[in-house]
Amino acid sequence: MSIFRFARAALVTIGLITVLAAALISPAVARPLPTIVLVHGAFADTTSWDGVADDLRGRGYTVVVPENPLRGPAYDAAAIEKTLAGIAGPVVLVGHSYGGAVITNTHNPNVTALVYVAAFAPAQGEPVQLALDPIRFPGSQLLPPVLQVKVVDDAHAIGGKNLDGYIADASFHQVFAPDVSAATAATMLAHQRSIALWANIEPSGPTSWSNTPSWALIPTGDSIIPPASQRYMAGRIGARTSEIAASHAVLVSQPVAVADIIVVAATGS
Repeated sequence: MSIFRFARAALVTIGLITVLAAALISPAVARPLPTIVLVHGAFADTTSWDGVADDLRGRGYTVVVPENPLRGPAYDAAAIEKTLAGIAGPVVLVGHSYGGAVITNTHNPNVTALVYVAAFAPAQGEPVQLALDPIRFPGSQLLPPVLQVKVVDDAHAIGGKNLDGYIADASFHQVFAPDVSAATAATMLAHQRSIALWANIEPSGPTSWSNTPSWALIPTGDSIIPPASQRYMAGRIGARTSEIAASHAVLVSQPVAVADIIVVAATGS
C-alpha cells in the first residue's frame, strides 16, 4: 500500500471513530411530550378531571381541560376543535362517557391517540343512545327516576330553550359514583351539568377512530354505560383495552389508573 493510500485509509478510520464517539457522548434528543386534552362527559364539568390532570402534570405533561357544551356531538366537537387549533405539536385526546362521542367527532391532524374512559365510541350515523339498548346491553340505570328532565335556557336552541337531562340528587352517589366518598359525591353533584336530550339521539359523524390509534378503559362496575356495551364499542374500533374494578366515575375514584392508561397512549407503548 502506498503512503497516500495508507494516509487516506487512516483518515477515514479516524473520521468514523470521531462520528461514533460523538454519537455515544451526545445526549439523546428527546421527543416532545404530547399535550393531553381531557374532555368531560355529561352530568359533570371540567373539575371531574382534576385528579387525573394533577397526576399527568406531575409527570411533566401539559394538560388542557376544555369546557364541553353538552349540546350534541357535532356542536361539541366543533368547540373542542377550536381548543385543539390553539395547540402546537402532538395531542392525546381523551374522552369520558359522552365525551367519547365528542372526541369521535373531533378531527385534527395533531391528534396522535384517542383514549376512551368509560366512554361511548359510536360508529358513523349511530346515536349514543343505541349503546344503551337494554336488549343487547342490559344494566344501565340511566332511566327515570334516576334520569330527570328539565327545560333550560339555551341560546343555540330554537326559541332559546332546550330540554336537558340530569341525574336526580338522590340517585347521584349510588348510580354515578358509588366508589367515591359521600363528600366527594356531594362535590361532584354540585358541579353536575345537564345534557341536551338531543345529544343522545343525534347521529354521529365521520369517526376519528377510523384513522387514529385508540385505547379504552372499561370500569366493570359501570351502571351508566354497561361494560358489555363498552367492550363491544372498544372491540369494534380496535382499541387496546383494559378493564378496572370501578364505577362510571373511575376518573375521580381512580385517577392514577386513568392517568397510567393515558401515558401508555401518549408513549405509544
